[in-house]
Amino acid sequence: MNSGTIELNLLNQDLLLLPQKAIYWQQEKALIAADVHLGKVGHFRKSGIAVPLNMEQNELATLSDLIFQYKPQKLILLGDFFHSDMNSDWDWFVLWRSQFPKLEIILVKGNHDIIDFENYRQQDILIVDELRTGPFLMLHHPLMGLELAEASGYILCGHIHPGISLTGRARQHLTLPCFAFGDKQAILPSFGTFTGRIAIRSSKTDRIFAIANDKVVPIE
Repeated sequence: MNSGTIELNLLNQDLLLLPQKAIYWQQEKALIAADVHLGKVGHFRKSGIAVPLNMEQNELATLSDLIFQYKPQKLILLGDFFHSDMNSDWDWFVLWRSQFPKLEIILVKGNHDIIDFENYRQQDILIVDELRTGPFLMLHHPLMGLELAEASGYILCGHIHPGISLTGRARQHLTLPCFAFGDKQAILPSFGTFTGRIAIRSSKTDRIFAIANDKVVPIE
């Protein structure tokens, strides 16, 4: 196990929780990430909002590092890969994709994935509404209530950018991105660096793994 990661065996599958806010599924040699929100920088610039110049490449650089380190055969994106309509950040992605032509990429469609899907197909990316593989059902939105209770397969999803709210001794508050594993569903943190997070309410049965100081840390 690499420093800063946590190994989690779930339904006889070995998942490596990464401080880069992704999961490496060892049996499938698959890298799983949610809510990359590529293009958000370009979206804000297009609207006249000043954003630092180097931010549009952060997520792609991190993905590259993970691919070189873990050598996945596939990349599974749990929705909201590209933040909004087409902008100049897409050109960065096309260049990035050309470096990994043999990597299988599957995008589970999210609510922000609104650009013409032909753009993805030209980059050899499969677009699906959901993905059933092994014991998992991969979605963008979490399931709730009866839908979750009746779901077949353990859910892996994103969308809500989960965080865990912690209070220090001096009553200072901090919300850290986290993985939230429940009985039937796990919500991944937002992979994108230019996104917010929502403090989630966890039940006693949830296993929460926060990301702090480049480490994945279990929260008791």
